[in-house]
Amino acid sequence: MAKLKINYPKDKIQQNSTVWKYGMVVLTIILICIFLPKQPRFRYEYQKGKPWNHENLTSPYNFAILKTAEEMERDRQFILKTIQPIYNLNDVASKEQIDQFNTDLNEKWQASQLDSTESGEITDYREVGTALLTYIYERGVISLNNRYQNKGSDTTKNDPTSLEYNFVLVHDNIAQQKNTVDCFTIESASHYIVGALEKNKLISRKRWLAEVLKNYITINYVFNESQTNKVEQTALANISTTRGMVQKDELIAEQGKIINNDAYQKLESLRRVFEDESRISGEQNLVTFGHFILISLAMALLMVFLYFFRRDIFNNNRLLFIIFIVILVMLGVLSWAIKIKIPSLYYIPYCSVPIIFRLLFDTRIALNIHILMVLVAGLFVPNSFDFVFLQFTAGMVAIYSIRTLVKREQFLVSSVLILATYILAYVGLVLTRNGTFASIYWQDILPFTVSVGLTLLAYPLIYAFEKLFGIVSDLTLMELTNSNSRLLRELSLKAPGTFQHSLQVANLAEAAIYKIGGNPLLVRAGALYHDIGKMINPLYFIENQKTNDNPHEELTPEQSAQIIISHVLKGIEMARKNQMPEVVVDFIRTHHGTTKVDYFYNLAVKANPDKVIDESTFKYPGPVPFSKETAVLMMADSVEAASRALKEPTEESINNLVDKIIDHKLMQRQFQNADITMREISESAKIFKSMLKSIYHVRIDYDLSKKKDS
Repeated sequence: MAKLKINYPKDKIQQNSTVWKYGMVVLTIILICIFLPKQPRFRYEYQKGKPWNHENLTSPYNFAILKTAEEMERDRQFILKTIQPIYNLNDVASKEQIDQFNTDLNEKWQASQLDSTESGEITDYREVGTALLTYIYERGVISLNNRYQNKGSDTTKNDPTSLEYNFVLVHDNIAQQKNTVDCFTIESASHYIVGALEKNKLISRKRWLAEVLKNYITINYVFNESQTNKVEQTALANISTTRGMVQKDELIAEQGKIINNDAYQKLESLRRVFEDESRISGEQNLVTFGHFILISLAMALLMVFLYFFRRDIFNNNRLLFIIFIVILVMLGVLSWAIKIKIPSLYYIPYCSVPIIFRLLFDTRIALNIHILMVLVAGLFVPNSFDFVFLQFTAGMVAIYSIRTLVKREQFLVSSVLILATYILAYVGLVLTRNGTFASIYWQDILPFTVSVGLTLLAYPLIYAFEKLFGIVSDLTLMELTNSNSRLLRELSLKAPGTFQHSLQVANLAEAAIYKIGGNPLLVRAGALYHDIGKMINPLYFIENQKTNDNPHEELTPEQSAQIIISHVLKGIEMARKNQMPEVVVDFIRTHHGTTKVDYFYNLAVKANPDKVIDESTFKYPGPVPFSKETAVLMMADSVEAASRALKEPTEESINNLVDKIIDHKLMQRQFQNADITMREISESAKIFKSMLKSIYHVRIDYDLSKKKDS
């Protein structure tokens, strides 16, 4: 019954995990297919400025030559220069301003307090003002637009300060071509009024009238931006995208000859015609289906490999997600680079992917994923053979060069080896095709150099993956298990007995994980740090007591239990303060699970026979172990600690002790959340028994009158 209760949640979790697993696989295949081009590939591969490495190519049919981007931009600018902006005449505004002037003049005349000799002149002021405003609005008041500067007459095109240009004035659906030089702006209209009044002999208060009239000048030629843009877009849409024709059987590219600009544009035009015809003929769906078959086959091979050789990764959806996301990101970047036509695809740090997987997982994982990505990329990159050969060889060197990465300088050595591989492979490919060093373009080495430089980003990316996905690489675990690390040195000085206990537990747990399968480096790191909380009060733990004086004698059982239990919480606090990975902190949290400090609990019961003792005071906070590694550590910790109290360590006593402790943990349901089977628990017990017989050390025992930590 107990076994069913343990395995039932596990079966349910595995069922949900399987759905997510294969859902991620299918989604990855679909996304990769989306990245890939949706038409059949043009059979020829070429680059501008490089030799044509195929047989002589003649045109299979007549086709138009596409204009280059530069030619299209020149045509676009020319069209834009010929477009005249459109303005609308707002005659209502001009009439309203003139009427308002005549209405306001009497009030302004009285407010100006003119003398009586001038009062009879208001009619002259009205007539002159009305005539000036009428003339100004008939010529038009316009707001100049910098967008059309220097698009006017030839005499002003070279004047950067000129805003003269032609425009179309529309009124009552009648269009009239005008020039801004024939119109007023608000500023020029004001200047015109001042000049006109200076010549007028009927008006004596010229400055006053000029200031009044300025208030009634407004724009009546209104720029119609939407209509102008519509005309521009129509004109741009009619720009021809081609120039000239290539006739059937005309020579396009000659073998061995350099592909110049003209030949390159003809090849691009032929490729576009080929792709368009394929798209129109309905072959796009077949191309997509073909991509789906190929990508599915590649992903299936990857999953089969993981199933047979790395079952731990196959069963871990989080690790699979990392693999899929890296593959998608790199292929997405490569597809994007092809789409925007960067100068060289070799600028992309393709070798960073195998390096990341090598450091996060192992050599076989890195090599298999690298092969998968190179083959998939070869489906849509230009010059696919060159790309596949260069990236495959450089990736293998990247993986092999960090096979035993234990020092940081090896990463730089690996980068140098990758660059050397790129250069040698490139030179070899060029010599194979052209048979001369003269055809080697040494400027092509630059993309390889940049790519290798960017590959160095793989090291901080690994750190980013650790933080984002809560995993640690073997490199980080190796650093953590170094006994010279700050926390372990501090533990060895403040609590030497605990440090020795941790070393023995690490040996036991690591040996068991090697046997049953798991991450030995992870369980070793967890074992070394699981008791660091004992540094706070080391003398309250028996392995650190150098004399028979026991500080627990001065405390109540409840106080003693709380001090013992607190080493878990203190350990978690210390680990997080020192930025330890959570996967290591988990060992500190779970190594006692939810068990009781039985010795002090029994003392409390014995001292208070008539009182109900609160068990929660004597229980560790948990949680219980939730992985194979944490479960093994709990067993190793308990059997190693208990073995030190054996007065007569014999084979029988050690066997009985290990069996008793593990059975007790099972009865307390401490392994119900861990992915460990009864067979694996049994195998671990055998390892513990065997090793304890070899590494057994007697622990100081408490007298009956003293308290001890069980």
